[in-house]
Amino acid sequence: MTTAPDLTPTGPTGPTGPAEHQALRDALGALKDREHVAERLLASSKKHSFDPDTELDWDAAFEEGKWFWPPELVSLYGTPMWKRMSEEQRMDLARHEAASLASLGIWFEVILMQLLVRHIYDKPLTSQHVRYALTEIADECRHSMMFARLITKGGAPAYPVTRFTHNLARLLKTVSTTPGSFTATLLGEEILDWMQRLTFPDERVQPLVRGVTRIHVVEEARHVRYAREELRRQMVTCRRWEREFTRLSSGEAARVFSISFINPEVYTNVGLDKRAALAQVKASGHRREVMQSGAKRLTDFLDEIGVLRGPGRRLWVSSGLLAK
Repeated sequence: MTTAPDLTPTGPTGPTGPAEHQALRDALGALKDREHVAERLLASSKKHSFDPDTELDWDAAFEEGKWFWPPELVSLYGTPMWKRMSEEQRMDLARHEAASLASLGIWFEVILMQLLVRHIYDKPLTSQHVRYALTEIADECRHSMMFARLITKGGAPAYPVTRFTHNLARLLKTVSTTPGSFTATLLGEEILDWMQRLTFPDERVQPLVRGVTRIHVVEEARHVRYAREELRRQMVTCRRWEREFTRLSSGEAARVFSISFINPEVYTNVGLDKRAALAQVKASGHRREVMQSGAKRLTDFLDEIGVLRGPGRRLWVSSGLLAK
């Protein structure tokens, strides 16, 4: 995959000029008008938005013998430890990992909402672009409440990230550039989206979990489109130092995200040796393939628009989300 050249506009209509009215281009072609993109996403939101409280049957009992997460997506799948586990213990681990991922989703979406509010603070508040951002924030509020309700219903504990990660993310989101914010948005959305697209049609999985993932997939497709279009625009129009800092900060965000993907306490809570489990997950070729497959659509996109360069690319590789 080749990386994109720097395509910052120059001359009187460069970074300090009326860039919004230029025919902006990047390695993927001409950028779409920001307002037109927002109008289409708002129309889609009107047709395909859900209220999880009424859309899903929260009172129905869980079905005997069904998984809370597809077994192939469970972190220990295929390892020697997995082969020694009983089917009951495997299913219990899937339940706890589903709760861990839902907890991660809430943590991430709270960060995302803050980044979106910051993004629109200096934008025209009556624009369609801002209106869609506010619509997305409303979506994310519902998603966070939906994930919290699923954790409670499933009976596993919530799994917060470590205090160090929590505070590191506080720093990262505080110093994040605008393109860095949208890169982080896609990092949190696209890998989970890939997994959820495998989950919601899987009849081995609990109907409630499938319902939650279906809602999230449908609504997140709009969020991904919004973030991708805006990131392309930002990488063309932002200052050089912002692009360089975005490349570095996105690599660090990828490293933090991959470390936090599954809380290690899930292993302890199903009766496994945490250190041994972590070692086997780290050595698992299947798990590495799952994570890189989940990230591939994103990393290909970031490579094409010039994000995966320099030291930041090496951080992406060290995260395990990008092959060497």
